[in-house]
This record gives sequence, C-alpha cells and structure tokens, in this order.
Amino acid sequence: MPSVSVLMPVRNGSAFLAAAVESILAQSFTDFELLILDDGSTDGSLAMLQAYARRDARICLISRENKGLTATLNELIANARGEYMARMDADDIALPDRLARQLEFLRVNPAVLCVGGAFALIDQAGRYLTTLHPPTSNDEIQDQLVRGHCALAHPAVMARLQPIRELGGYQRDFAEDLDLWLRLGEQGQLANLAEEVLHYRLHPASISERAGHRQRDAGRLACEAAWQRRGIRDGVYEAGSPWRPGSDASRYDFMLQYGWWAWNSRERTTAQIYGLKAVRTRPLGPKGWTLLLVSLLKPFDAQLPEPTASRG
Repeated sequence: MPSVSVLMPVRNGSAFLAAAVESILAQSFTDFELLILDDGSTDGSLAMLQAYARRDARICLISRENKGLTATLNELIANARGEYMARMDADDIALPDRLARQLEFLRVNPAVLCVGGAFALIDQAGRYLTTLHPPTSNDEIQDQLVRGHCALAHPAVMARLQPIRELGGYQRDFAEDLDLWLRLGEQGQLANLAEEVLHYRLHPASISERAGHRQRDAGRLACEAAWQRRGIRDGVYEAGSPWRPGSDASRYDFMLQYGWWAWNSRERTTAQIYGLKAVRTRPLGPKGWTLLLVSLLKPFDAQLPEPTASRG
C-alpha cells in the first residue's frame, strides 16, 4: 500500500499536462500512487495519460464522461489507497522535494490534518512572476479562511485521508477547497510550510479565470455556513474582489500586477512583456506606459512598490 495517494483531476489539460505529471514522477519521495481521473477530456489528454500509465506502474488512470470537478475529486478519494492524499492540478509543477517535506511535517505534527506551502506564480509560458507565502500557523490560516481567503493553495496541499473521508469529502462546487478546509479546520489544525512546494500556473483556460464570479459567490456561502457552525455572529466576507482576471477591464489591471510582480522579482524581460500587453490593451492608459518605461530604463536598485495582491 502506498503511503501517499496523489490525486490529479484532468479536463482538457494537454497544454501543461506533461510538466505536471513529470513533476510528480520525479519526486525524491517515491512511495506514492498517482491517481489520475480524466473527466471527459476532448483535447488529447487521455492519449497522453495512457502513454504515461504504460511507462510508470505508479500511475492509476481512470477515464469516464464529464461529471465536474467536485464529483471527480470525490471519486479519486474513493479510489485512493494511501494514508495521506496530496492534491495536484494538471497545469502546475510540483517541486522535487514537495511530497517528502510535507509527509515528514505531517508525521512529526500529528495534530495537523492538512499542510500546504509557499508557491511561486508562473504565467502561461512558464515565466516566473513572484512567490506567495501564505501564513504558516493554524490560528492565522483559520482567521483567513473564515474571512473567505483560501490560505491553503488547493494543488499544493497534503492531508490525512481518513478525516476527509469522515467529513464526506468535497461538497460545494466552485468553493470545494475553501469549504473543505473550513470543515477540516474544525476537526484539527492546519498548516503551511514556509518553503516553496509548487509552481502555480496562471492562464486564461483555468477555472479561476473562467468562473471567478461563481467561485466568489460559492465562497461566501461556504463562509456563512462555517460562521453558523462556529458561532461567529459578526463574520465578514473579504474575498469579494477577483484574484484572477475576468473581464477586459480587470485583465488590464492584472497585466499591470503581473508586470510589477515580475519587475520586483528582477525578471526584466517578463515585466517588459506585460508592460507591452498593458499598453496594447489600453494605449492611453498611463499606468501601462509607466510599467513599460520602468522595465525598459530603470535599474533594479530603483525598486518600486508592487500592487497589493493576495490569493483568494
């Protein structure tokens, strides 16, 4: 029986699928099974996955018609054989020691039911933007969760499987992770590693960009249910603003944010790319020109403040 079951749902993920699968197969910790459920893909993902499954016996591949993410995750949980589950998405990249570090943490800290970690943000082309460091302590994580901020990055977590099964798994579409962490946090402690464990990819085809408003509405309902369970009478939902681009207007703002992230990460070429994108989107917008000119002309010791950003 494997120690860890890595759960990867796939729906039309061929663009980034190879990098995601290979990052798990290359882990320094090897006692895992990689459960992949192809949720009715129509883009060639299944053929890619079948090829990987033939080459590595640790892969268990399931394929069926499309049923949606929540149903897919719960089916993966039902088929998992490990004591621990690690989530992984088909567009992200796990760092080589991710599983080893998270498993060691959970074994040393039996009161912790779920652990995530810091994660780098990369764009569609794999260009580095910045690294986000969510809170590491249970109290800080719980405080952010009840206010709607998903302080555990879903594809970066490892959790004890039995408590999740006892809670009935995932239950709320479009806020399946936030809702589960809130319920799990009522049973035990939550944590994040200070170390980076994942490269989280930002791209237009992701659910967060295609259905951001539905995620925010579902998140509010998940928080309201948690307030009721926890006896919180003055709960405030703070995650009403999008953390990913949606409309053309917000896409311009996010081009600026990605560009300033890249600039303050000393990624000059990436900052120039997003400065150009912003200028082309809104030629008369002064903020785009500011980003472009700074990225072209300023030395890095003239570092400027980046826009405020938070996940969730």
